Formats: sequence, C-alpha cells, structure tokens
Amino acid sequence: MSETPKNPPASTEDTSAVVAPTAGPVSHWLQQQGFEHQVLEPDHVGIEQIGVDAEVLPIIAAALKSNGFDYLQCHGGYDEGPGEHLVCFYHLLAMAEQLEAMASDPSAQLREVRLKVFLSREGTPVLPSIYGLFRGADWQERETFDMYGIQFDGHPHPKRLLMPEDWKGWPLRKDYVQPDFYEMQDAY
Repeated sequence: MSETPKNPPASTEDTSAVVAPTAGPVSHWLQQQGFEHQVLEPDHVGIEQIGVDAEVLPIIAAALKSNGFDYLQCHGGYDEGPGEHLVCFYHLLAMAEQLEAMASDPSAQLREVRLKVFLSREGTPVLPSIYGLFRGADWQERETFDMYGIQFDGHPHPKRLLMPEDWKGWPLRKDYVQPDFYEMQDAY
C-alpha cells in the first residue's frame, strides 16, 4: 500500500509549463523561404540560434550566405555529455553588410546567427562539409574531427590537425578515457 503525501501541493496551478523559444528574424526568413529548422533559445548575449538537420546544413548555409551572411566567424563542436549529443555549431556574420552600414551609421547592429547540428555519438557522426561555401571552415572542421570524431564529407583534406595521426580516440569527448601510455611512432 502506498503512503499518502503529508503535505498537499500549495497550488493547483501548473507553473511548470514549457514556453517555446520565440523565432528571431533569421528564423522567420528561413520559414518564408520554406526551410525547416528548429528554433532554439538565444544565447546569453541574445544571438539567435537555429537547429538544423545534418543533411540540409549546406543548403541552409548557402541560403544564409545569399541573404548576406557572408562570413563564417567560428565553427566548432562540443559534447553535451555521456549518452547525449555531439553538437557542431556555425557562427555566421553579415560582414559586408556591416561594413557598408558602419560607413553611414557607426552604431549599426551586426547581423549574426548561430546554426547548430545535433548528432548522435553512436557510430561515426558525419556532416557535410561547408568548405565549398566558406574556405575558413578548412582547419575548423579538421579540429572538430580531431577532437570529437565528427567526419565532414567533402572536406578536401580530412586528417588530424592537433593530435598525432595514430592517436586513438577523441580527446574532447566527455566519455574519453586518456591512455596511460602513448608511444610516438617514427614520424619521419
């Protein structure tokens, strides 16, 4: 027999309602163009974040580039934790537009957006490379591969950047177990 709780709830109102994030201007533009995506909460400084599926990443990135987001400021990855997702993010800026706007108004606001792709850590996570759109993705994609094991299809030089070629594992994954010993192979 189960025990009856001694203290009844203080209120019958449901205060745990989940509020969906509000779509920003870039999300509205993507919706108007017919691109499916996930609206995410803005980051701590208010930058709009958008979740996209891996297979449509290059299409959405190309659409955003045609809409003025011509500069890949940063690309990287992070691990949400064991059993959770690996995440790749792409921070895009409308740089040419900003330079023009600042010529007439120094207080002009920079348009920026961050795309996020959530990947399963099981097997080999794969994303299409955006190197063809943004040349700056070259070493950034290589670093993300090197540290998290996310492969980028279509990358022109997919190999480790920071770790030795024969290194086992992905050092920035939260479930990574550091080896007790590493014997450097003859590199020459």
